[in-house]
Amino acid sequence: MAKRKDIKKVLIIGSGPIVIGQAAEFDYAGTQACLALKEEGYEVILCNSNPATIMTDTQIADKVYMEPLTLEYIAKILRYERPDAIVPGIGGQTGLNLAVQLERKGVLKECGVQLLGTSSDSIERAEDRELFKEMCESIGEPVIPSQITYNIDEAKAAAKEIGYPVVLRPAFTLGGTGGGFANNEDELVEIGRDHHLRHGERRSRRRTYRRQHRRRADPFFERARFENAQ
Repeated sequence: MAKRKDIKKVLIIGSGPIVIGQAAEFDYAGTQACLALKEEGYEVILCNSNPATIMTDTQIADKVYMEPLTLEYIAKILRYERPDAIVPGIGGQTGLNLAVQLERKGVLKECGVQLLGTSSDSIERAEDRELFKEMCESIGEPVIPSQITYNIDEAKAAAKEIGYPVVLRPAFTLGGTGGGFANNEDELVEIGRDHHLRHGERRSRRRTYRRQHRRRADPFFERARFENAQ
């Protein structure tokens, strides 16, 4: 691929603290990205909130911002630095989420910043199971029967229609807690109740609020996918 000569300065979004499901490999990927871009002659700006990483070493990027990885702070950096492009993909889920937010809020357009790599539309299609399912169906790709439900009664009805056993998954996750296999209605209710008790009513209300505004990280009883496990 030919070198992009219309780009001079690039902002790289780090992955922040190392968490389950987003491990240390993003530090390695980010470090290599910074070094590779610098080698090609680009000015590299890095933003990452985690000081315990290799990429935040002052020798890795031309300028390092150790700031919270939030829309507010990334927008401030973009408005100040005015990079030609950003690379969010190597920042894991954190970077991808921020790229989508920056696109929606019009910050990228305001600052004339290009989104390199996966487009925001493709990111959303890949993360949202319903959109991904619709895309697969539109191209004739077979998908297993599934439904999205918003409470335990809808979940029972969906499982009955699909047929046991079923796989329960909280929205926007590929694994982790909150899901499981249910061979019958009692097991389905038990999995749902266990998740609800472990996360608590206070957290559920907060995540409900986030669902209304961001459609991300919804509570189990409000949005769960039921897929046939056979």
